[in-house]
Amino acid sequence: MSILKKIIEDKIKEVENDKKLIPLSKLKENLIKKNNYFQKKLEEFKKNNKTAIIAEVKKASPSKGILLNNFDHMKIAEEYVRANAACLSVLTEKKYFLGSKKYLSDIKSKFNIPILCKDFFIDTYQVYEAAHIGADCILILLNSVDDDLINDLLEAASICGLDAILEIHNEDEMARALNFNNVILGINNRNLNTFETDIKTTVEIFKKFELSNYTVICESGIYSKEDINFIKTETGINNFLIGESLIKSDSIYSKLIELNS
Repeated sequence: MSILKKIIEDKIKEVENDKKLIPLSKLKENLIKKNNYFQKKLEEFKKNNKTAIIAEVKKASPSKGILLNNFDHMKIAEEYVRANAACLSVLTEKKYFLGSKKYLSDIKSKFNIPILCKDFFIDTYQVYEAAHIGADCILILLNSVDDDLINDLLEAASICGLDAILEIHNEDEMARALNFNNVILGINNRNLNTFETDIKTTVEIFKKFELSNYTVICESGIYSKEDINFIKTETGINNFLIGESLIKSDSIYSKLIELNS
């Protein structure tokens, strides 16, 4: 069984348990609708000719293990905000990425910055839960859900006022993603079979599908200002989701300043 299938199986069990702890009716009852803050921030950065970096609060991953031993989500978030990140991405998947929903709610309680809830969304319950803990955006992994579920997740996101990223890894997935409206497209440069990254993936897919009229995020494999400039020159993409190279740097603040320069 692939690691993704294991994650999804465990996520289904986790969501069923969460529903028992906090029923969907209660989440809906206490819903405070967001205002698509995430998308608006990306547009603001583009209008002001500033690179929009979505800086990730990430402790570990299945392929790389623990990225930072002395992990302090609040300290990391503070450095990101000081270094002018456009948005944050917070891992909330707890078993394989050692994330936490508390990380997101803690950060949102202190910092007025758009936050992506980075998890494996397989149930509309999770969308309302994401809104409840303070998220402004969700990420839908296209290859782990069918079209009907995507439509349901997007409808729930719309009700909650959340933006939604459809994440794809190859041309077949992008062809499918373009069937959906009002979404941000995330091109992940990581090959899920080999776990290798190649930022040329973004360039090839962007050019083949002529994505200039879409909001597109380049994800994974960005380690330097040169990487950012390459993507910008080849595609015009202004949005970059960056985690590992920031988390593992000697100074998170200095690294983000360098990438933002």
